[in-house]
Amino acid sequence: MEEIKSLKKSLLATFDCSLKLICEDTGGNGFRKLVKISPLIFCCLIVLFSLSQIELDHSFDYQELLHNSSFCLVPRGRRLGSFRFLEALQAACIPFILSNGWELPFSEVIDWRKAAIIGDERLLLQVPSITRSVGRDRILALRQQTQFLWDAYFSSVAKIVLTTLEIIQDRVDSHVSRNRLLWNSLPSGLYALPQYSIDPAQFPFYYGILGKSPSQQFTAVIHSVTPLQSQISPVMKLIIAVAKSKFCAQIVVLWNCDKPLPPRNKWPSTSVPLTVVEGQTKMMSSRFFPYDVILTDAVLSLDEDSVLSTNEVDFAFIVWQSFPDRIVGYPARSHYWDSSRSRWGYTSKWTNDYSMVLTGAAFYHRYYHYLFTHYVPTSLLTMVDHMANCEDILMNFLVSAVTKQPPIKVTQKKQYKETMMTQGSKASRWADPDHFAQRQTCMNTFSHWLGFMPLVHSQMRLDPVLFRDQVSILRKKYRDIERL
Repeated sequence: MEEIKSLKKSLLATFDCSLKLICEDTGGNGFRKLVKISPLIFCCLIVLFSLSQIELDHSFDYQELLHNSSFCLVPRGRRLGSFRFLEALQAACIPFILSNGWELPFSEVIDWRKAAIIGDERLLLQVPSITRSVGRDRILALRQQTQFLWDAYFSSVAKIVLTTLEIIQDRVDSHVSRNRLLWNSLPSGLYALPQYSIDPAQFPFYYGILGKSPSQQFTAVIHSVTPLQSQISPVMKLIIAVAKSKFCAQIVVLWNCDKPLPPRNKWPSTSVPLTVVEGQTKMMSSRFFPYDVILTDAVLSLDEDSVLSTNEVDFAFIVWQSFPDRIVGYPARSHYWDSSRSRWGYTSKWTNDYSMVLTGAAFYHRYYHYLFTHYVPTSLLTMVDHMANCEDILMNFLVSAVTKQPPIKVTQKKQYKETMMTQGSKASRWADPDHFAQRQTCMNTFSHWLGFMPLVHSQMRLDPVLFRDQVSILRKKYRDIERL
């Protein structure tokens, strides 16, 4: 959603009609013609002039008027509806509807009282007093809602068609239909799939509205693609470190290796349940499949060669609880626009700026597993599986497209090691020379799917209190992080 730049507008209200006809007719016939064509439009002009907000000028710019007005008068045209309505929404100008009996678009699910003023065309002369009585806080709320509704449902033909089809689907499957909260709140009813749940409390986007907090535990999902070598292999160390977290409810090892599943006695003993499941398809996209075994709100996604301490896991989870709709984690990456090639680029350089947090060591809400599997086009999932790459970028694209927010990077050791597996196994995919080139291609393919670049840059990094401060280590809660 576009940022609303200024609450205070230079104009109180604006309205578009055949001003050229009026301005050029020096004999006064312009007004008489307008009255004959549409008495309501003529009255709107009289009301507008009574507001004393604009001067009649031959050289006005209509789009500028829209963007500089708090309210836009929307009387009936040749029919009940009017094109001025969508123009007002696009410009973040609050529509003042003056068309009795007009059923507004998608009013079955959209609460237009939160985005427009519904007037009575028979009481037109009350418009000035009504507009002046609307307080600044409500004007801001109305304008924010106009931008949300425009972006979510009206900004393209594809979105209008998709919204129409989803409303029809809700009618057909009324027992799993979305309620009005989902349709009228960010990120929109199109991203809150009712097949997952019709309870808003099950989605991370509505915790704040409902006064709900996410569950106090997480499920660690470790993506394993190489055979077990020994009890001191990186995945074994990772399982032991994660299991020591006081917030860990269970550990799920997703076995995507071509080798047979190892027996239970080959895995380490842990204080929390350890479940090993075979990947749905043993493809890269299956790491984000909504497995029934995952019961907690939070998922800690881990590559088998991730190197994290228990302190790092605990701190990242505490941070995620404050941002349950975002990806929160450690290894960060960024994107940029390559003007020489007219395409998006991907970079892993260590800078203060980032726009992605890789899912090799990151927390996110389990709903994103469902959205990834059922919302992302099959062609993109096939592409990810074919390359065995970019699934983490695709998840970042999806979450940023939904939230319009960047991920959250948390403190880590000076260098996050994307290590190469040893003990005779194949090298990590990070060492593949084609790996980086493939990720460049993915950036552009994914942005083409969405029709825009959803990734948002950020420079925020969250550290524990007293991190690196020159005080006694005993005063620090996550003291082990500084020793790494």
